[in-house]
Amino acid sequence: MIAAPRRRRRFPHDRRIQLLALGAGLPALVLAGALLFRSDLSPRTQWTLGALVAIAWLAFASSAREAVTRPLQTLSNLLGALREEDFSFRARVGRRDDPLGQALSEVNALAQTLREQRLGALEATALLRKVMEEIDVAVFAFDASSTLQLTNRAGERLLGAPAERLIDRGAESLGLAAFLTAEAPRIAEASFPGVSGRFDLRRGTFRQRGKPMQLLVLADVSRALRDEERQAWQRLIRVIGHELNNSLAPIRSVAGSLEALVVREPRPADWEEDLRRGLSVVATRAEALRRFMDAYAQLARLPAPNRRTVEVGPLVRRVAGLETRVPVKVEDGKAATIDIDPDQIEQLLINLTKNGAEAAEATGGGVRLSWRLVEKPTPALEIRVDDDGPGLPPSANLFVPFFTTKPGGSGIGLVLCRQIAEAHGGTLSLANRPQGGCRATLRLPR
Repeated sequence: MIAAPRRRRRFPHDRRIQLLALGAGLPALVLAGALLFRSDLSPRTQWTLGALVAIAWLAFASSAREAVTRPLQTLSNLLGALREEDFSFRARVGRRDDPLGQALSEVNALAQTLREQRLGALEATALLRKVMEEIDVAVFAFDASSTLQLTNRAGERLLGAPAERLIDRGAESLGLAAFLTAEAPRIAEASFPGVSGRFDLRRGTFRQRGKPMQLLVLADVSRALRDEERQAWQRLIRVIGHELNNSLAPIRSVAGSLEALVVREPRPADWEEDLRRGLSVVATRAEALRRFMDAYAQLARLPAPNRRTVEVGPLVRRVAGLETRVPVKVEDGKAATIDIDPDQIEQLLINLTKNGAEAAEATGGGVRLSWRLVEKPTPALEIRVDDDGPGLPPSANLFVPFFTTKPGGSGIGLVLCRQIAEAHGGTLSLANRPQGGCRATLRLPR
């Protein structure tokens, strides 16, 4: 059996420095001793001088050891303090133009940089904690095993318990497990010990000390949604009430006149003509009221998009070919396909083209349809409908249901267009062009 080779014993660094210094001075010591003992001095003097030379030799070797090891010990202590995140230590630098001074200066600069970064991190952490404590949004942080590691005051109020009793508890026991796997972001109905209502649910991930964490944010939007719903109902009731009064007021007036005509004795010679005219007014207003209610029903029954891949060019050209009142030009963009409900998007573009044509008729202009692919802020397809009309009226109610500036308009065309765009995750905007006319921009995510 072959024995393992013995490892050569190594002296500590300071001992090696001392031995090297002793070895460097040994020839001089031997030479000095030889010269002393060959001289004509007395033996006592020779031994005395020899002892002094030996003591000086040992002293210089110890000084060399000290000169090398003391700065290294200083660096070691300084680096140890940095490792312990104590950035107050500094090394005293003698000369900055020698290698040792440069090394100590760099370590001092590193300590100052780490100190500033540490202070910045502490201040940022303190600000984050302050913001988390003050915001009225419940924030929860769970580790990989769905154990709560962090929450704020809003989270304490939501769960009806202080953080000390919530930390290190599982999401299941806190009633939050379903939110860690549910679709987000979305509005969810939920009931907690502290409050019940509708919550805006959002989730995210981050790392803390290298470990994955899951962030859960629950914002109580019940009051805001109630306010929005109340305002929407108020606007809707105001518009519906206006339309109903427009139809019922003449019906009531005509009905009263007809009742007076029927009971009148003797009746006038043309009473039958008056009766037919009155009934015609009642029928006309009733038909207008029916059309209004049909439009409302159409607005409330918009189905979810039935998506499939569609080529943009043929769709736009097909829409342009349906309008014959004014010239409609198609400015081709880059060939593209997109996942949409072609029936709904086609109806949206037909409505926009129809509005543009009606506006362009007043000025003798035309309509232009175009599309382009954009990358910012997110990849999307933009379809534009430009007209040469007089431009948009100064009104903020263009997307309010049943609001219209056109005689005989239903006031739901633009509302339906925006609903279709938003159902596809897109947007619809209207703006006046600097050169005149209006531009409708449909933006659909790719």
